[in-house]
Amino acid sequence: MISKTDDLLLVSQVVLFNSHKAFEQLVQKYQSPIRRFFLNLTFGDEPLSDDLAQETFIKVYLHLQSFKGAAGFSTWLFRVAYNVYYDYIRSSKPYLEADYEDVSPHAEAERPQTDCKMDVYESLKVLKSEERTAVLLFYMEDLPVEKISKVMNCPTGTVKSHLARGRDKLAEYFKGTGYEVNFG
Repeated sequence: MISKTDDLLLVSQVVLFNSHKAFEQLVQKYQSPIRRFFLNLTFGDEPLSDDLAQETFIKVYLHLQSFKGAAGFSTWLFRVAYNVYYDYIRSSKPYLEADYEDVSPHAEAERPQTDCKMDVYESLKVLKSEERTAVLLFYMEDLPVEKISKVMNCPTGTVKSHLARGRDKLAEYFKGTGYEVNFG
């Protein structure tokens, strides 16, 4: 397993010696978490998640010399991934985010219930994009609030608010679908 110190050593090797092998080790370590992050943000769209992950690692490779080491490499990497995702959103068709309260109560009955994974992806749709990002980084990627704050480039209090609103909306959603949920 590669430690944070090893991350810095690998980054240095890539920047100073253009070591493809060192970059490959970074990709191997982080490709699953980055792909999972995108998979959840895109509600399970695997081809799109793979494309966004690939674009993230290309950008990381091209701009690795801008990594200053003030935050951990993983924090910087997730920040790049977050920016790639929002660049994609901005470049795609404009869309309106609906608050959970705006969603028709009949919408749940209209959608087929196939499995638990689909329920999770459906539940993520009730969150605003900032809430969804904060919830995914906190619960799925196990990042602390301080790192999420750096990834999202917002104060820790804002991240905590996104998490609280996200938890409340998810609890309400799951309660409405018959699941027992405890985010404690």
